[in-house]
Amino acid sequence: MDFGARPVVLDGGLSNQLAADGHDLSGSLWSARLLLDDPEAIVAAHEAYFRAGAQIATTASYQVSFEGFAAAGIDAAKASEALRRSVELAREAAARVGGGLRVAASVGPYGAITADGAEYRGRYGLSKAELAGFHRKRLDVLVDAEPDFLAVETIPDLDEAVVLAELVGEYDVPAWLSYTVDGARTRAGQPLAEAFAVAAGSDRIVATGVNCSSPHDTGAAIALAARVSGKPVVVYPNSGQEWDAETRTWRGEPAFGPVADWVDRGARLIGGCCQVGPDQIRTLATVIGWTPPG
Repeated sequence: MDFGARPVVLDGGLSNQLAADGHDLSGSLWSARLLLDDPEAIVAAHEAYFRAGAQIATTASYQVSFEGFAAAGIDAAKASEALRRSVELAREAAARVGGGLRVAASVGPYGAITADGAEYRGRYGLSKAELAGFHRKRLDVLVDAEPDFLAVETIPDLDEAVVLAELVGEYDVPAWLSYTVDGARTRAGQPLAEAFAVAAGSDRIVATGVNCSSPHDTGAAIALAARVSGKPVVVYPNSGQEWDAETRTWRGEPAFGPVADWVDRGARLIGGCCQVGPDQIRTLATVIGWTPPG
């Protein structure tokens, strides 16, 4: 897939924008709760990023799963509704802004449902069949809602990535595959070269890279991802702060960037993840040379 002459601008962290708007995200469902309780809040957050310069919005479905909703006392019908609505609300925000903006349906890792930081560890002790069953149910609903892309994101474990690559190959929607990393390895400890090679064997995966990781680990990953996968590279790291799963708070000073270096290294889809807000996306769009519609 050709992403154009200049890199594509992705959005930033949906949760921090919702928190900045005054919404309580302390529960196990995180921002996904608002898909049912306050959908206009989701639209407003997406719109803020579109107006800042994002060309693709990533949906609020990261934390949505049938198992996670069931643990919170919410039935399967509501879980399906939340998944579909995540795409619809991002579409509504895009329509408000105009200009050919697109939507990527977030497919987060299994570890997201545990709400204990497992998405930064991997190695869940599940079989390939168990992981496939967990992800397939969500993918069926998300694909039916007709997003432009699937954002298979924050994957900590090569084994889970292999399962997801096989699954997305069954659907007629382009996907990107991005890992959460620690240096030159996945969070589960596997070499990044092996992780990025997963994309090389998938026609449906159109880009691969890293997200929800330190920006300091991003630059080195870009060239490796391009060389190993032969695909465009997607990068959207955190602000540079560290998540404390025990206290559920971010620690340290933000250090997002350097965007120009990521562009020079060949990144083709660039945005931010946790604690990266509209101001940083606006700056990113300026560096890339993209002017938001309107």
